[in-house]
Amino acid sequence: MQKTHTHIEHVIMRRKGGELIFPTDFRGKGTEDAIKKALSRLTQEGVLKRLAHGIYYIPKIDPVLGELRPGAEDVVKMLAKKEKIRVKPAGAYALHQLGLTNQVPTKLVYITDGNPRLFKLGKMQIRFKATTPRKLSTIGKISSLVIQALEEIGPENVDAKTELKIYELLKKEDPKKLKHDLALAPAKVNDYIFKLLRKQENDRLVETNKRTT
Repeated sequence: MQKTHTHIEHVIMRRKGGELIFPTDFRGKGTEDAIKKALSRLTQEGVLKRLAHGIYYIPKIDPVLGELRPGAEDVVKMLAKKEKIRVKPAGAYALHQLGLTNQVPTKLVYITDGNPRLFKLGKMQIRFKATTPRKLSTIGKISSLVIQALEEIGPENVDAKTELKIYELLKKEDPKKLKHDLALAPAKVNDYIFKLLRKQENDRLVETNKRTT
């Protein structure tokens, strides 16, 4: 036990403030029980802080802001990297990231090819929802979020104001990436986006013709 504790403490002392620590970082350096006890003791000593079940972090102090806790997105990225899985924002969180809603979600939902899980960071819930490889194969930063957002609200429920916002967002996407992602989208989402782009372009063409005549 003491050997495990000493090893873990030495490893942590060499890492930077703000870094996340997981029990699995020390597999092979002691039993699961010994690792958990070492992390618990280091937490009691203030060397570590517990962020969520099975997730710790090394305290980082800013001279002005005080202690800086890792953000939810940082935790998700680190988990994805550590577990070698893919994650993409989904549901209400995708809507929020696109600016299609001002409501800050209290639950961040991500689709993943890893194991489903639910954990809390303070008052924030984070859910990893298992999905198909197809849904995780989208490559456009904007189009990926738009597809997930439309799956959440349903194309039939999009009002005119939101529709215009979606169009303006899609205009910023790389056309090749958009084409790639549309081929992977559910049929009703694909059809909606295709018709939206065609309609908006036609409307703009008509408006341009009016100005030149």
